[in-house]
Amino acid sequence: MSQEQSKKGHDQRQKAMKFSDVFPAVQGELADKAVAPKDAATMQTAESDVVGQNLKRGAAATMQSAAAQNQRAGYVGLNDMNIVEDDVTITETDLPGRRIITESVGGQVVGEYIQRTPLAAPSIVQAGDGHITIGEALETTVMTARKKPVEWSDAAAIQAAEIRATGRPRIVPGGVAAEAQSAATLNARTMRNEDKTTLGDILAGAASKLPDDKPTTLQDAKGVTDAEMRNDRYQTTHPTGVAASVAAAARLNQDASNITK
Repeated sequence: MSQEQSKKGHDQRQKAMKFSDVFPAVQGELADKAVAPKDAATMQTAESDVVGQNLKRGAAATMQSAAAQNQRAGYVGLNDMNIVEDDVTITETDLPGRRIITESVGGQVVGEYIQRTPLAAPSIVQAGDGHITIGEALETTVMTARKKPVEWSDAAAIQAAEIRATGRPRIVPGGVAAEAQSAATLNARTMRNEDKTTLGDILAGAASKLPDDKPTTLQDAKGVTDAEMRNDRYQTTHPTGVAASVAAAARLNQDASNITK
């Protein structure tokens, strides 16, 4: 091996692990800083305080590995640091069956993880006259399309259903439609299907999440179907999805008492 090749290999082995190397999304001044032991310790403390433990593949573990490598190579010392406690933010967002943990450094997201949590048992809301409510129709989707990842078309259909159930012009903050929109946004950035939030996660107990509810009508079904189709890339509805469940409920109600409005 030539002296030049030896030097090149040595340089590659000794390269410092910067924040931009371990977290490609990090930009600005922090991006060029070598990850130091106290940086990793700061993130470990934040994870323990918020989550209750260090995440197995979280930001702290990644930073600890990079810091150890940098320390062995002589790029950083044991007491070196680039970030302080106020630079680290960890938030938790609870969805049915899932908890989303987002880690940020200097206002820049460095990791987003999903933890599974127990699902609450479905709670059925009765219309009081024997008819199937919109909330109940949404809940039937848990049985027909429980494992389907939430897409924009599903979120749009759920939003249309919630607005018709409540009679309000906007979705309910923190309600089932808001959860569906958050899930669709996250799913669009999630690669593996097993990590995505499903209709079963969102619609379990949907009726109990609606501040108001009403019997499902054919007009409701049409509105939900139109919303799902408009937001589907193939301009169609899922055969056992939200629109299909609402339409089935409307037909049953129509047969029962000829509800048309």
